[in-house]
Amino acid sequence: MSLKEKIDEKKLPEHIAIIMDGNGRWAKGKGKLRIFGHHNGVTTVKTITEACAKVGVKYLTLYAFSTENWNRPAFEVKALMELLVDTMKKELPTLQKNNIRLSFIGNFNDLPEKCQKQLASTMEATSQNTRMNLVLALSYSAKWDLVQAIKNIAVDVKNGKVKEEEINDKLVNSYLSTHKMPHPELLIRTSGEKRISNFLLWEIAYSELYFTEKLWPDFTEEDLYQAILDYQQRERRFGKTSEQLSSKA
Repeated sequence: MSLKEKIDEKKLPEHIAIIMDGNGRWAKGKGKLRIFGHHNGVTTVKTITEACAKVGVKYLTLYAFSTENWNRPAFEVKALMELLVDTMKKELPTLQKNNIRLSFIGNFNDLPEKCQKQLASTMEATSQNTRMNLVLALSYSAKWDLVQAIKNIAVDVKNGKVKEEEINDKLVNSYLSTHKMPHPELLIRTSGEKRISNFLLWEIAYSELYFTEKLWPDFTEEDLYQAILDYQQRERRFGKTSEQLSSKA
C-alpha cells in the first residue's frame, strides 16, 4: 500500500503551511550559486502543490519571501523576484488546469512593480478556481501582520468603529491578512531547522509542527504524505484531556 493510500481522508488537514528552507544549502552542496537552489525549489513547489490538490487539501500556504529576506544581497533578491514573475507566467496554465486559486499575504507595496502586476494578474485569472487555494507569503512576517492589525484596530477604536470591550481573539483575527482562511492544522519546515522564523505566529497557536531534515529541493510527494500521516497519528486536544476527547467520541 502506498503512503497516499494510507491517508485517512476524514482526518486530512484542511490547511497546510510550509516553511520552504534549504535551497541555498542544497545549491552550495552541489558547488552552485544559491539561485540555482531557488530554481530547483520551484520544481518542488509545483510537485507539492499538485500533490496537495490531489489528496484533497484545501489551503496550502508557502513561506516564499519574508520581510527579513530583503536584507539578503541585492543580486539574490533581484533574481528571486525575477524568478517569481517568470514562474507565475509559466505556471498559470497549470493552475487553471488543476482548478487552483492563487492568493497572497504580505506587504504588497514592498514588491517590485513588475512583480505586483504579475501577481495581481495571476490572482485575478485564477480567482474563480475552487479546488484548492495556493497562498504565497511574500514580503511577509507574522510580527509585521500583527503590527498592521494593531494599528488598524487602534484607528477604528479612535474613530468609534470598534469599542475597547469588543477587542477579543475573533476581532484581532479579522484584522490579519489571513482572516479569509482557516488556521493551518499542520506546519511543515524542511532543512532540519527547528524554528518558526516569524511565520504565522498567531495562526499556528494549535498547529501540529513537523520538521524534516530534507532540504526543500529534495522534498518529495512521498515526504508530504509522510508528514500528513504523522499528523494523523497525533492527538489534538486543544487544552482538553485525552479522557475528555474519548468520552466525546
